[in-house]
Amino acid sequence: MKPSEQPTSKRILTGSLLPLLDAGLVLLAFVLAYFARYELQLIRAVLEFNQSAFEPYLPYAVIYIVWLYVNYRGMGLYKANRGRSWLDEVYTIINGVTNATVVTLALSFFLQPLVFSRLMMIYVAAITIMLLAVSRGVIRIVRARLRRRGIGVQRVMVIGAGEVGQSVMRVLVARRDMGYQLVAYVDTDPALASTDLGRVKGLGGITDLGTLLREHAIDFVIITIPWRQNETIIDLINICQKAGVEVSIIPDVFQLNLRQVQVEALDGIPLLRMNAQLPFKGTSRVLKRLLDIALVVLASPVLLLILLFVGLAIKLEDGGAVFYTAERVGEHGKHFKMFKFRSMIPNADQMRAKLTEEHGDDPRRPKFKDDPRITRVGKFIRRTSIDELPNLINVMLGQMSLVGPRPPTPEEVALYDQWHMQRLAVKPGMTGLWQISGRSDIPFDEMCLLDIYYIENWSMGLDAQILMLTIPRVLLRQGVY
Repeated sequence: MKPSEQPTSKRILTGSLLPLLDAGLVLLAFVLAYFARYELQLIRAVLEFNQSAFEPYLPYAVIYIVWLYVNYRGMGLYKANRGRSWLDEVYTIINGVTNATVVTLALSFFLQPLVFSRLMMIYVAAITIMLLAVSRGVIRIVRARLRRRGIGVQRVMVIGAGEVGQSVMRVLVARRDMGYQLVAYVDTDPALASTDLGRVKGLGGITDLGTLLREHAIDFVIITIPWRQNETIIDLINICQKAGVEVSIIPDVFQLNLRQVQVEALDGIPLLRMNAQLPFKGTSRVLKRLLDIALVVLASPVLLLILLFVGLAIKLEDGGAVFYTAERVGEHGKHFKMFKFRSMIPNADQMRAKLTEEHGDDPRRPKFKDDPRITRVGKFIRRTSIDELPNLINVMLGQMSLVGPRPPTPEEVALYDQWHMQRLAVKPGMTGLWQISGRSDIPFDEMCLLDIYYIENWSMGLDAQILMLTIPRVLLRQGVY
């Protein structure tokens, strides 16, 4: 039985138990609200003739729970939606609680019970929102832990290696939190899917799709080939359904980035307005630059102390240079000198080609475990990423940013395929999506997919998220050697 088919975890992950959980939490909210109103008497005291037992509120609690269930079922809150954010769920929760509260208050107005506290219903609404929002957050944490163990993770194949297919693959690689594992891709033209993208297998054509689905235990297929191949698409859907595999189709319009499409309506006629605005233009570019400068200036007192002590340690070890400068390729292919603490012996660069050949590493991004060129101090500063702190000089000079793709060497760029060049469209950064996704353990092609996803989906919030996630990755020394 595949992990995604395990019955217990499936109920947790798909949300079939959520209505029961919500019902229990709403009932708890009524109990807590009753205690706050009649026992603690918050905000306003309860007069003696207005005292009431809890039992008369039970019918209202049942109506409240049923109304919420109907609302949330209609709003899709109980449907599995891996791309939905926690804030989206909280918005739906607030909407449903507001409706249920209004309905309950209106019902009490018509029934005219002897004792009914409108203030208590306000307490119920506030506590319900809090409990349901917290429960969704906890569920997300549980799901993330289960998915890290392979429970509830769907193995995905993408059909189509064109621009749409590449966009889908970038999202799947970058958003592992959604519970998808991109396993392989194929295309109607076998030549387009003949090479592996890191750990993603290129399996060639679609002639033996049924066999490939079984051999690679695929749970979910995403079809991205052009709609003009409608007969082929229908055949692919039939093959997937016979194999018991879920299948989704992406229409041609999504060759455009979704952030460039605004859905509107013209008297009921759906319109897709095309927005040509790109993430790294105008005000956004200025804000990103201001954020870089502000964070460096704020952290400068601590950074200067670290720079001083590390520089002294390097100098005392072998008397060599403290800093190491190397030519790197930046935004739009411009070359610049990147500053780092020296962590290797003086003639390390001359040994690089030989080591790459001996280890059989990818020359576009060679990483050697137990590198013989690294000094004793170098081992420590590389494990803790302190060797990269002088990159801040490049940040202040405007050659790099705090967040962005790592800058490659000219020799590495010379080996790039055309699609790899997209990662040079922005300033390189000290940290980025690939660093928080596994660092040196991420193959080169996957690193490029992550970098291009970052460029296409950049926001200040994404930068803040990457910076915050970088700290635990550095402290835990994950994927560093």
